[in-house]
Amino acid sequence: MGQVTVTLNGRAYRLECSEGEEAHLIELAEYLGSHVDTMRRKFGQVGDDRLILMASLVMGDELWELRGQVEELKTSLAEARRDKAAAEEAARMMQDELTERVSATAERLELLNTQIIQGGALADAANRR
Repeated sequence: MGQVTVTLNGRAYRLECSEGEEAHLIELAEYLGSHVDTMRRKFGQVGDDRLILMASLVMGDELWELRGQVEELKTSLAEARRDKAAAEEAARMMQDELTERVSATAERLELLNTQIIQGGALADAANRR
């Protein structure tokens, strides 16, 4: 079990954490401490509990806003995926239609080629007579 000591508003707090989590806990405490310092500068020394509560509420508000942004991003991502799937389906349909048109055109060209060859053969036979 890991242990760290953090200082908030000039007061030291000893905390336990899982092994390997010490640096993360210290970083979180420093972030909270910066908010506590901001609250102390703004409202004066109104007591550790109140300063920590106010700083925690500010951090909670940040978290709440970020959660909302994450939900918006998830919604946007889902819409983009739907749009992509629809675009891919439209592209497949257009490709199928284009393939059909090219095939039909190739068949018509083959028919015309056959008719030209046959017409030329008939003309040659008529000229020889």
